[in-house]
Amino acid sequence: MSAAPPALGADPADLAAVEAIVRRAGTSFYRGMRLLPPDRRAAMYAIYAFCREVDDIVDEPGALAAKLPALDTWRRRIAGLAAGAADGPVTRVLAAATARFGLREEDFLAVVDGMQMDAGAPIVAPDLATLDLYCDRVAAAVGRLSVRAFGDASPAADRVAHALGRALQLTNILRDVAEDAGLGRLYLPREWLIEAGVPLDPAAALAAPGLAAVCARVAVLARAQFAAAEAAMALCDRRAMKPARLMAATYAAVLAAQERRGWDRPAEKASVPAWRKLWLLARFALG
Repeated sequence: MSAAPPALGADPADLAAVEAIVRRAGTSFYRGMRLLPPDRRAAMYAIYAFCREVDDIVDEPGALAAKLPALDTWRRRIAGLAAGAADGPVTRVLAAATARFGLREEDFLAVVDGMQMDAGAPIVAPDLATLDLYCDRVAAAVGRLSVRAFGDASPAADRVAHALGRALQLTNILRDVAEDAGLGRLYLPREWLIEAGVPLDPAAALAAPGLAAVCARVAVLARAQFAAAEAAMALCDRRAMKPARLMAATYAAVLAAQERRGWDRPAEKASVPAWRKLWLLARFALG
């Protein structure tokens, strides 16, 4: 029996290099994406590897000006994907995934723009519109790429990405309030902080009595986005939405754990037991 062709028709060495980037990240994403057929799994690994490489640029020490050339190099690489132009394993697999699943240049560019927002001066108390733009770029844009790799390019799938990306990013923001404050960052919305009498300084905000009320308000917003994502998923291809449902269930469990813990101890991160994560993975693997 002849061996199956490599995923996306890509060079097996390129596929192995991309998968290694995902494995090294030590994320549950690697295990979750094993649910997908080979072509879609390879596309998702390449999307993740792209995000990882751009994020690594941002995480390097130094001023924004020093990072802009590397970010602009990625913008040029993205512009060449539709034509099949590539200069390494990640871009070669991305070019194959773009051709197969119609991944959009504007979504890749939005991710780079979102990473650039984090590459400059720390984000401190953005207004609601800026926070929404940030969530769209760093999370929903990744979702718009992902739903195509999952197998649904419909307007409803884009609505899933819009809502679920915001829900996931808001959950991350709530989980990491204290950690971000230690880095001089505060992603909670300026308008709500001011209304609650919370200082706009990250360190001072952690000790403010009104911080819990702001976090609870952001949690309500996240819950509304989870609900909107679920409603949009009902209009999508059910099989294609399996990975999105898994991510939604996992992050909703994290948010629920945070809500049970309460919002008055931001330095204490809530977590979901490993057994529950495995149960969720098995549940969605079995349909």
